[in-house]
Amino acid sequence: MTLLQVKKLTKNFGGLAAVHEVDLEVESQEIRGLIGPNGAGKSTFFNVISGTYKPSAGEVVFNGENITELQTDRVAARGLIRTFQETTLFREMTLLDSVILGFHLSCKAGFWHTLFNSAGTRREEQRFREKAIEILDFFDLSSFKDDLAKNQPHGHQRALGLSMALAANPRMLLLDEPVTGMNPEETSTMMKHIRRIRDELKTTIILVEHDMRAVMGLSDRITVLNFGHKIAEGSPNEISRHPEVIKAYLGAEGGE
Repeated sequence: MTLLQVKKLTKNFGGLAAVHEVDLEVESQEIRGLIGPNGAGKSTFFNVISGTYKPSAGEVVFNGENITELQTDRVAARGLIRTFQETTLFREMTLLDSVILGFHLSCKAGFWHTLFNSAGTRREEQRFREKAIEILDFFDLSSFKDDLAKNQPHGHQRALGLSMALAANPRMLLLDEPVTGMNPEETSTMMKHIRRIRDELKTTIILVEHDMRAVMGLSDRITVLNFGHKIAEGSPNEISRHPEVIKAYLGAEGGE
């Protein structure tokens, strides 16, 4: 089943096409890699399909619904959740409270309603707490639940960011460089987490990442952008040998 279909997606900034007529289809429970040299249009592509930017042309269809004109919160409410390259955490909060906040930010009742100490709110708080501990346990973080986010190592902070995203109950996660800044051990751990999110939680994933070991090791298929155009698509093995991809990366390195 096709969960995400992007049709002739274009985003112009002034006279520059950051993304030009890109087509993409992602199947349910697939891990899709999205790669390309710096400036290829990957972040702009994420911003458009998540609702941060409106496209100049084209369509985004998610789970059979055209979401092209929807605001970011409406897109997220349908289960398409984006994480960001920079770890966005409430650093003075505990890990547990951070994930509970993730529930509040995504639930229909809204965050401020929790200020009212009704019986219904207390029951909801308890449910959020129990689910948050389950999510932290999924990432092997439950033993640190009462520690402040700012005191955690980088790998734990990145996993906490994913924990907060899972609180929104996503059908699809857009992961923006999830292993950036990690050492090899942290990278391997995060790769295992991402596989488990797909395999155990049945969540579809699109992954933007510069770490080629992570991309090749995780992706079912890979789409390659360069200067806003899709230049290749295929299995990791096919992409690693694709002449246009090799040219794009060697050209990028040679121009630095």
